[in-house]
Amino acid sequence: MKIKLQEHILVPKHEILSKEEAEKVLTVLNIKKHQLPKIRKEDPIAKEIGAKVGDVIKITRNSLTAKEAVVYRVVVE
Repeated sequence: MKIKLQEHILVPKHEILSKEEAEKVLTVLNIKKHQLPKIRKEDPIAKEIGAKVGDVIKITRNSLTAKEAVVYRVVVE
C-alpha cells in the first residue's frame, strides 16, 4: 500500500492556484511570478499534485504563533 505524501502529518497542504487566483496573489504581494520562491517540477509533492512549470502553488503550514502560515512557490524546470 502506497501512502500519499499529502496524507503524512509532517507534510503541509499544497494546492495549485488557478490563473486568476495566482494573478490576484501576485497583485496583492506586488511582485512578478519569477520573484516567488521556486519549487522544482521533480519535487515529489509537485509530482503528486500534478504541478506543471509556471504553476503557482499555495503551501499552508501549521504555525504555533499564527495558527496558519501561507507561502507561495512557482514551479520551475
